[in-house]
Amino acid sequence: MAKKAKSARPKARLPKGLRDVGADEFRAVEGMVGAIGRVSEKYGFEPLETPAFEYSDALGKFLPDADRPNAGVFSLEDDDGQWMSLRYDLTAPLARYVAANYDALTKPFRRYQTGVVWRNEKPGPGRYREFRQFDADTVGTASVAADAELCMLASEALETIGIDTGNYIIRVNNRKLLDAVLQQAGIDPQDEAEQIKRLTVLRAIDKLERLGPQAVELLLGPGRKDASGDVTKGAGLEAKQIDLIMGFVGAGSDGRTKTLAALAPLVEQNEAGREGLQELAQMDELLSAAGFDATRVVIDPAIVRGLDYYTGPVFEAELTFESVGEDGADRQFGSVGGGGRYDGLVERFKGVKVPATGYSFGLSRLYAALSELGRADVGSLVGPVIVLVMDRDHIGTYQRFAMDLRQAGLRSEMYLGESGMRAQMKYADKRGAPCVVIQGEEERSRGEVTIKDLVEGTRLSGEIEDNTEWREGGRAQIAVPEAKLVEAVREVLARQQT
Repeated sequence: MAKKAKSARPKARLPKGLRDVGADEFRAVEGMVGAIGRVSEKYGFEPLETPAFEYSDALGKFLPDADRPNAGVFSLEDDDGQWMSLRYDLTAPLARYVAANYDALTKPFRRYQTGVVWRNEKPGPGRYREFRQFDADTVGTASVAADAELCMLASEALETIGIDTGNYIIRVNNRKLLDAVLQQAGIDPQDEAEQIKRLTVLRAIDKLERLGPQAVELLLGPGRKDASGDVTKGAGLEAKQIDLIMGFVGAGSDGRTKTLAALAPLVEQNEAGREGLQELAQMDELLSAAGFDATRVVIDPAIVRGLDYYTGPVFEAELTFESVGEDGADRQFGSVGGGGRYDGLVERFKGVKVPATGYSFGLSRLYAALSELGRADVGSLVGPVIVLVMDRDHIGTYQRFAMDLRQAGLRSEMYLGESGMRAQMKYADKRGAPCVVIQGEEERSRGEVTIKDLVEGTRLSGEIEDNTEWREGGRAQIAVPEAKLVEAVREVLARQQT
């Protein structure tokens, strides 16, 4: 008789570039989202949620890795033959929302949003295809006061979640300055035929912090091979063009005023350059008036942002404390977010110019930063009180104990497994339970419950030398009437906090 073929079991594996998020990180990120949201609301922003999927033509093609499949996005065909894509950021869906609801919105329209985004990029250490962002945007005003306010909001948000002044800096530049330099280098930023070269230049400069000047020069020129052997095609610029661009991105100086003065001779002969300088000077004035000096916000011509839709001021939040890099070397932690002005996105739908500007934080990066600073404990939570099940004929009673604790606002659960008391105690320990509630036949006959303080028990176990001393000490467990259960548990939890 032929043997039946074994059915193939699926492997428990994650797709490349994705990851699972555990309870502590989830709670910590939720705490950050709440804190940044409160800062955003203080600045007058309102919450918004948009779907994960958008029609592909609505998203447009602005991603840095445009040479990846589907232009860097994950797409599928709907049953009516239309292509949809997972959003790659929260800005393009916002532009669609504003265009669809333009007449009903109060303008300027100010919104904040948090959500997961997806990018069909090559995954690597610390670089995922799925990640969560927090955005704040102002739509419907061309005033650079909106750009300056976003820099203030970003600065205050970082300080609110525990990143102190001196451990971060907000870096500001203007795409118009870069366009002026590109024109001097012989690259017309408005010529569609030059778009690929322009984008390659932008993406090369955007990698300056991560890869260093030498690698960027290769990306501006013939191209670069990374450690894995993958080759990134360069912009194909000549040495003279590369020198001009590298001279611009290295023109930063101490203080916003000095940096503007250093940039002026490089760009002021060009109309776009003069306009960009004026906008940065206005932002400097507004930031200074609001008390945000160069210890919090600086002007840095090396900041360009990799996305193609930016049209004016751009900004990036960089954490400056020392961190151990992937290669084991000490370096600054680096960027955790950024944004800028994108006056053309809503215009794609409306046919009229609708100015807009926005900011985005990468929440996983922020969590990693807080972890390194030892400030990610905002997500830690005391484990639940565990009600042990000593007699399954009385499981309703144990369920009532758990509900009494929950209704009093105390985190609790009844043990749902099939094991005995020893295994239940191990379970409580692994769950981080502060105490357990026990009622066996003896306690039930007296109308009592025993509350065992696991924190105190652990501490005393290192001090008590024999079982007699443990039984007579009574400090790690107490018996109370059933009616006093909630009160007694509260006392145990309060004692553990002191």
